[in-house]
Amino acid sequence: MACASRFCMEKSALAHLAVPGAEIALRATPRASRDRIVAEDGALRVYVTVPPEDGKANVAIARLLARALGVAKSRLTLLRGAGSRDKVFRLD
Repeated sequence: MACASRFCMEKSALAHLAVPGAEIALRATPRASRDRIVAEDGALRVYVTVPPEDGKANVAIARLLARALGVAKSRLTLLRGAGSRDKVFRLD
């Protein structure tokens, strides 16, 4: 999948998931070569360039996910997986 911009998915590409109260499960990969979100076999994979130190990767993942959902990043809450690659965010 070739990406023309910094983000693999266009802004609001996951807008169909932006339902209040929805829980979004994903698999994170820090220290990737570029920031992107890929939907593979019905699962979301989020790649961010920042290292998983002091929550920096979680902040970058929330920012990228919010952009793909077309919502403000303040509407996303990390429910599970702060120190894990498997994460669950809730859209408030």
